Amino acid sequence: MSFLIVLAALCFLMFVAYRGYSVILFAPVAALGAVLLTDPSLVAPMFTGLFMDKMVGFLKLYFPVFLLGAIFGKLIEVSGFSKSIVAATIRLFGPERAILSIVAVCAILTYGGVSLFVVVFAVYPFAAELFRQADIPKRLIPGTIALGAFTFTMDALPGTPQIQNIIPTGFFGTDTWAAPVLGTLGGLFILALGMSYLEWRRRVAQRAGEGYGTELKNEPAPYAGDKLANPWIALLPLVLVGVSNKVYTMLIPRYYGESHSFEPSVIGNAAPVVQEVSRVAAIWAVEAALLTGILAVVVLAWKAVSTHFAESTQPAIGGALLASMNTASEYGFGAVIAALPGFLVVAGALGTIPDPLINEAITVTALAGITGSASGGMSIALAAMSDTFIANANAAGIPMEVLHRVASMASGGMDTLPHNGAVITLLAVTGLTHRQAYKDIFAITIIKTLAVFFIIGVFYATGWV
Repeated sequence: MSFLIVLAALCFLMFVAYRGYSVILFAPVAALGAVLLTDPSLVAPMFTGLFMDKMVGFLKLYFPVFLLGAIFGKLIEVSGFSKSIVAATIRLFGPERAILSIVAVCAILTYGGVSLFVVVFAVYPFAAELFRQADIPKRLIPGTIALGAFTFTMDALPGTPQIQNIIPTGFFGTDTWAAPVLGTLGGLFILALGMSYLEWRRRVAQRAGEGYGTELKNEPAPYAGDKLANPWIALLPLVLVGVSNKVYTMLIPRYYGESHSFEPSVIGNAAPVVQEVSRVAAIWAVEAALLTGILAVVVLAWKAVSTHFAESTQPAIGGALLASMNTASEYGFGAVIAALPGFLVVAGALGTIPDPLINEAITVTALAGITGSASGGMSIALAAMSDTFIANANAAGIPMEVLHRVASMASGGMDTLPHNGAVITLLAVTGLTHRQAYKDIFAITIIKTLAVFFIIGVFYATGWV
């Protein structure tokens, strides 16, 4: 019964998200409904002590990233930089390769360490302009961005700095370059199948006479300037974000040390505020990098930016608020579901799968799907079962590097179900609904999930790591 309650809460939330209802409203309804059916006395304590605590904790850490990312993307748009880069891309690749161009831009940014959420805000103006000029349906933009940002550069390619590739290092004693051959093959598998699928969808739409679309929401405003910037200058803010993110990631821990404390200047004897720098250094680095990018756009396109700054940043701020609240509500939902007895039933059932790598892959991707979070589902799975995974792998002679890569890639598989925070953010930013665009995101999700079993098969067939 407890398992059915968890399953019902998950299905309900996916249903309302797909139907276009706000998860800000229905994530707590789904979570607390499951608590009510499990133990009515825990509804209020779980709401305040777990759901709200996790939701607010997420906002405390990540809202500045959403806000600065939205402003950066909007300034890239109003400065004309997006149109300049798109024009150069069309000249270089041709309009028929618009999808590949956006996938490449997303991949470069995410592999450079830029947050997935930031990539959505930053790349959307480029994608909208490029797809409009190439007359490709706008509804294919979310699937294209998902392929470039949420898949092979997130957790497959060795060395990627995304959190999904970092979490396993603490459990398996590996580093981010674990299983480079398997990771590279998995990344190429995803890219090849993903591009084949999206290009097939583009050709089908073209044969049907479907263009970019009309009466669409959240469309970037047309550039009103007389002359486009040099594309190399237009690219500079994006490059600065990626490079400075890496630089700040190295410098911040050196400057602040392991922790930093200060005494607030208030009346009375206030306790010192202590900040564990290791937990927030990556977030500080992303925020500082985005500020660097914003300042670069302001300096390089002062006239256009200063003229439209007030009117353009207002909708960007509203979009950041909506996107961050959507994701935070999902985070709270996942925390509540993970605390219910039915979740333990799921975890226990998954643990009975005999093959060590298949067991790990299915467990991680299933829990990521239930919680709607790649990093959240993987953290829960590894915290509860990593010792079992390690023991079974040692008994079978499987290197820890392979466990790392399988866990990392599996976390980014079924996590992108309709209630996933990144999916909801992507659709909100692009102004599209689940009905319009989720089919393609789900297809990319299936490809990404298949890639995990592809690399498992390669390992068993060849022994490559």
